[in-house]
Amino acid sequence: MVNQLKTDVEHVLDNPVYSALSGPAQAELAERRGRVLRYRTDVSPFLGLPADATERDWADAARLVGHGSAAYVHHSGPVPATWTVADRFDVVQMTAPPALTGAPDARAVRLGAADVPEMLDLAGRTKPGPFLPRTIEMGTYLGIRRDGVLAAMAGERMRPAGWVEISAVCTAPDHRGQGLGSSLVRALIAGIAGREERAFLHVAATNTNAIRLYETLGFAVRRELFMTVLRPR
Repeated sequence: MVNQLKTDVEHVLDNPVYSALSGPAQAELAERRGRVLRYRTDVSPFLGLPADATERDWADAARLVGHGSAAYVHHSGPVPATWTVADRFDVVQMTAPPALTGAPDARAVRLGAADVPEMLDLAGRTKPGPFLPRTIEMGTYLGIRRDGVLAAMAGERMRPAGWVEISAVCTAPDHRGQGLGSSLVRALIAGIAGREERAFLHVAATNTNAIRLYETLGFAVRRELFMTVLRPR
């Protein structure tokens, strides 16, 4: 099921946080110490370590995160004793093929700064993953409203070179089962393909229903990654 083969284009997805923060698309959202990168604290909790992280890199990461704070890290190896593992879980990375062009949805509206309170509320109720006050600055976010209320949303998160991650796909409980999330994903793919980029996403390995849904939309499992939530001691 999991394709571990790499191509020259896809290798940036092996370390997506680091790749995204190292590139021009999201450089303005990055904080750096030495070789370690993280998103600004009100944008996203993800931290990027180089693949060959050294003791010095881990020390720089601890200073960048700060005591009492946590960071989400794609990391499967041993963790230095100077860090506490708050949580660890498997995620599946899925990619869209080059031919997947998506489809615009006339109901979808682009969400902006004025919509952030509603977006935070929807994310808080549905738990699609970390969503913070400035997460919307990571890319395009689309929503569908019902009777003026935000019923569903989806958006763009990490942007490694040539790729755009689809994230925060969520639907209010009383509007589920209507295909709103799927429609928004297709609309995002249309925009991504129009920029000659490819879509990818992450989903919890235990969420088999979501994996099957994304497969019906045209995504394929590329590989599994470990997500670790770490706190410096």
